[in-house]
Amino acid sequence: MEQVLRVTSLNAIPRPPSHDDDLRTVDLVVIGTGPGGESFTAQAARAGLDVVAVEKHLVGGECPYYGCIPSKIMLRAAETLAEARRAEAIAGDVDVRPDWRRVAERISTEATDGWSDTAAVIRLQQAGATVLHGHGRLAGPHQVEVEHPDGRTTRYAARTGIILNPGTRPALSTIDGLAATPYWTNRDAVQTPTLPRSLIVLGGGATAAELAQAFARFGADVTIVETGTRLLKREEPEASEALRMALENDRVLLGSHTMRVDYDGAFTVSLRDGAHLHAERLLLATGRTPNLEDIGLETLNLAPESVEVGDDLTIGDRLWLIGDAAGQGAYTHVSMHHSEIVHRQILGLAGQTTTSPVVPRVTFTDPEIAAVGLTEDQARASGLAVASAHADLGSRGFTHGEGARAGFVKLVADTQRQALVGATAVGPYAGEVLSMLALAVHAEVPIAKLTSMIYAYPTFHRAVSAALTDL
Repeated sequence: MEQVLRVTSLNAIPRPPSHDDDLRTVDLVVIGTGPGGESFTAQAARAGLDVVAVEKHLVGGECPYYGCIPSKIMLRAAETLAEARRAEAIAGDVDVRPDWRRVAERISTEATDGWSDTAAVIRLQQAGATVLHGHGRLAGPHQVEVEHPDGRTTRYAARTGIILNPGTRPALSTIDGLAATPYWTNRDAVQTPTLPRSLIVLGGGATAAELAQAFARFGADVTIVETGTRLLKREEPEASEALRMALENDRVLLGSHTMRVDYDGAFTVSLRDGAHLHAERLLLATGRTPNLEDIGLETLNLAPESVEVGDDLTIGDRLWLIGDAAGQGAYTHVSMHHSEIVHRQILGLAGQTTTSPVVPRVTFTDPEIAAVGLTEDQARASGLAVASAHADLGSRGFTHGEGARAGFVKLVADTQRQALVGATAVGPYAGEVLSMLALAVHAEVPIAKLTSMIYAYPTFHRAVSAALTDL
């Protein structure tokens, strides 16, 4: 009850009376229900607020239907195949016969319920929210217009505020001929019922690497084409090289520029150096674009290409932008973090009300590549007094056999503050090793305190201790 009373005081903002019978006044309108928008809607509704959530596609957003969950089912299945193939070297003979149909069935039935959001909608409704499928747009200060699938339009005035969670979409490419072809994005890749015989992947980021490795391990002939000089360009160069080496059984073409794409039942990709690549399928994974163009920002004199997001995630009066489109990391955990930040602000709750700059990130390839905070280059560019250290996985990597031993931990420290400002873990379960590193960076734990810890043996995280000794 105390929470609801606090909200009531926020809602006591004088509003001019409306003479528009079609304008309904509510507490909050949420446009877009990706992970952050969905979570915020549920929390606000349970707190007693009158919340309307508007979703253009599926409640839950990209992650549960086309991103995190389906792709990790693909990667787990591919990892199992890879482990079975390693058995000959360390355990015994195994007959491996991949079957993509089992993966496709799990994604369709267990993960996405046939790409239906019925269960998610019901959860929000049971929390007390109103859920609308349609296109939501700002219609002026504190107002939203919703275009429904049947052509109807409804309008809402938000007493407390509006939360925008529009998400992102695959970045379009200007490559000649591409638009006229049936190329894949990540959505098509996770929905395919059959394994392509061959696949060209344009891009070298996390999505490109994860999907390329998954399809390759099931038997597809995969070629990665990346315009940059390395994969995962936002990570440490050592991590990029570890991934390149892990993908060496596939073709990884770095510094390669695609000039044209043609399709006549199969794809032909023409490169600047005159080479021509051929494949059954083509996956475009060259980045994401925020969905800011058609949500009515212009009604508030805001330009989609230059929206400034504050540390409190506001972009206007009682107007918040959260999730991938906020530009602070296209990760589900960041979107959920944003949800909590805005939730505390609106309900007047104790706790953090500005965003954390320390963002953990994991690429779920084999080896896993996990990082937090600044890379060494970023730390030096920011003017810090930097020291870095590197240690391999040691004994635990040895016990896992060839292929696991190439992993490492890298630490980046600010020598003036004697604290870590960044860290990278590469190898099996690197995302789990990252947990302690993320805590160290976020809490600015003194290096002396980290060095005084006892690190269990033999574990992958023990490499952190070796790196600290080197530091």
